[in-house]
Amino acid sequence: MKIKQAIDKFPGGLMVIPLLAGALLNTIDQLHLPFIMEFLKGLGVAPNADGNHEFMKIGGFTQALFKDGALTLCALFLFCAGSQMNFRVGGKALKKGILLTTSKYLAGFAVGMIWGLLSDPVHGFLGLSTMAIIAAMTNGNGGMFAALTGQYGNRSDVGATAILSLNDGPFFTLMALGMMGANFPLIAFIAVLLPILIGMILGNLDHEIRTFLAAGESLVIPFFAFALGAGMNLASFFNPEVVGAGIILALMTIVFSGGAMVLSFKLFREKSFIAPWAEASTAGNAVATPAAIAAAATVAAGTGLMTAAEAEVYQGLVAVASAQISIATITTALLVPFAVILADKYQKKRGIDGKVEFHAGEKKSGSSAVVEETI
Repeated sequence: MKIKQAIDKFPGGLMVIPLLAGALLNTIDQLHLPFIMEFLKGLGVAPNADGNHEFMKIGGFTQALFKDGALTLCALFLFCAGSQMNFRVGGKALKKGILLTTSKYLAGFAVGMIWGLLSDPVHGFLGLSTMAIIAAMTNGNGGMFAALTGQYGNRSDVGATAILSLNDGPFFTLMALGMMGANFPLIAFIAVLLPILIGMILGNLDHEIRTFLAAGESLVIPFFAFALGAGMNLASFFNPEVVGAGIILALMTIVFSGGAMVLSFKLFREKSFIAPWAEASTAGNAVATPAAIAAAATVAAGTGLMTAAEAEVYQGLVAVASAQISIATITTALLVPFAVILADKYQKKRGIDGKVEFHAGEKKSGSSAVVEETI
């Protein structure tokens, strides 16, 4: 039936479609349709505290995986993603990776902070929270970056993926919120970072472990996406404010993070700007960041550094922020390739081929500009 091919054709499909499927089932559950509840009751499904019978709460392995497993599966994803972070990269690739990661993070942090100051950090303009903005803007779609730089960029552009993988997961968002005054204890950072760090160490110590865990980086995504969706109501995706906020979030990601990365390349005298525009996207796995931040807030509340009410604020943002980031993921997946194509055409008119390696500040002069560098 070629279901996988159909999912892959949809922007961010591996994350977004399972998430929507989970939200759909949860929405049907929340309608408490009498004939469905009678059917579940006939199967022996125990009623919840409100006396209703829900399919997503039937217990056993089904509930553990599809309803309650989001955080565990997200942690497994971070572990596998960490194992793919290679310490061995070429000098040029290292430079580009650092420039892209740093400038994208600073752009997301600055926009999130300004947005919160001008409106409200929790329910700002268009319902966008600081957390949603930073999560979406600082985490780029690594698969799209690799594909676009592979087609339009050079070897060091592609090699920068090894550094860019550091922005996978919620750590950068958690760090930004901490710098903005949220009282997350050190243990909350460790709790988020440790799966990534352990995976990174193991993957770099043994290439066979890295190869073994590579499949988990994509295999786990639809499972934790479905579990995240199972805590959401599908109606939120059809809320004009949420849709509008998600599209605005996508445009800010492309314009501001892309612009910041281009500026950093100009400051460090890079000739081609394919890589900055290829990274100006929102990753599908960023949808999981609000749930991870909410879990960190629960840890903070347990240590006394954050009140229960403050922790509940983050927990209350999970559904709407996840929906907004999902829309931003889809929108950037559609627009970023066009941005790269336009950048490539603009550069070629100025005599710059994105596939050619240049020394910093070097003018193009035939094949002498090519840098042979192992990545």
